[in-house]
Amino acid sequence: MIGIEQRSVCDGVNFRSVRDTKFKTVRMSVNFLLPIQKQTAASNAILPFLLSRASREYPDFTKLGERLAELYGAELNADVQKLGDVQLLSLSASGIADRYALHGESISTELSKLLCSILFDPPFENGLFPQDGFEQEKRQTIELIDSEYNDKRTYARQRCEEIMCKNEPYGINRYGSKEDIKNLKREELTDVWRYMIQHAKIEIMVLGDCDPQPVFEGFYDSFQKLGKRSAVACPTENVKKADQVNDVTEQMDIAQSKLVLGFRTAISLQDEQVEAVKLMVTLFGGTPSSKLFLNVREKLSLCYYCSAMFISMKGIMLVQSGVETKNVDKAKEEILFQLEEIKKGNFDDDEINAAKLSMCNNYRSLSDSLGGLEAWYLSQTFANYVKRPEEEAAIISSVTRQQIIDAANMVTLDTVYRLVGNGVEKE
Repeated sequence: MIGIEQRSVCDGVNFRSVRDTKFKTVRMSVNFLLPIQKQTAASNAILPFLLSRASREYPDFTKLGERLAELYGAELNADVQKLGDVQLLSLSASGIADRYALHGESISTELSKLLCSILFDPPFENGLFPQDGFEQEKRQTIELIDSEYNDKRTYARQRCEEIMCKNEPYGINRYGSKEDIKNLKREELTDVWRYMIQHAKIEIMVLGDCDPQPVFEGFYDSFQKLGKRSAVACPTENVKKADQVNDVTEQMDIAQSKLVLGFRTAISLQDEQVEAVKLMVTLFGGTPSSKLFLNVREKLSLCYYCSAMFISMKGIMLVQSGVETKNVDKAKEEILFQLEEIKKGNFDDDEINAAKLSMCNNYRSLSDSLGGLEAWYLSQTFANYVKRPEEEAAIISSVTRQQIIDAANMVTLDTVYRLVGNGVEKE
């Protein structure tokens, strides 16, 4: 049995439940959405991690850990993402389905109480977050930024996005900068927390096998105690066309060079043609049967990997590849040539069907995991109409050859980013 409900808790707070009895677990998350801005990105980013450490009721890791153990080994997690020009701050809890509790207790209700305790009642010391937790989360957030820098594939993609969107909020790192993290003052965080609670757009998700009503009531009561709140607008800027091409080359001591091409597609999440763009990108470089994989990688051996991805909130397509330095420009030309082939309609029905099959299988498999379902519905937050994964698969299946060609012909190259190595990995 599957049941999907959506209702409002209060201004700017949406509650969505996906009840499916096939799952033996339950997962719930509270997702705060705020416009990403350079001056607030770092302080916002550290907040969910700081909150996940403790609450006034469970004032340290030990007490919180004991409570999670009592709830049959439940888990608590924090995360920071970007959704277009929006910073997404998440706290989630997961545990066993209520029917498996030994003494008839409602695990889902207890998990929602725990999340409310953490979110609305932090363990303040004289109105401030504890010093040791604050310093530790600063260090760990800096380590997260360093880990992305050390993964050169991730770094190259981020640099391309940063260059491409230098005048848009999307160009800001989801964690802010290392310098901004280092300069954070503990005194700032209480106001940042208060602002988030009062003004963020909030998506509460409850998924799995549980009755969502008690969970809804728990969050409803917590938000009612806050009094009137007003949610900020969370717009995303969509640049339809690239007027000129940014061409940037940077050098680093790495064995394998990276090439990332950024394109504007003119179509984003709210547009009717978005499925045609998704299918076009998949046919272009989204599967092992795509044009980029079969030609740039397999046939011509110009790169170690080559794939395309579509960021629907921004209407951006990125092509990422790992190449030998001597092949960087050859790979670039071949990638652009394969895009031209799609624009001219030089692809057959087998290629279309392979791309459709891959995408539809991916959408259908989303319902196999709570994390997959949660990610899907969060990605639909700003859509004009929220579709179920199977609805999306049906629309993809109906996309025509001409729609793919039309979508490709709206694509313009915006940024070429090369991270060029000298063939020696620095220790």
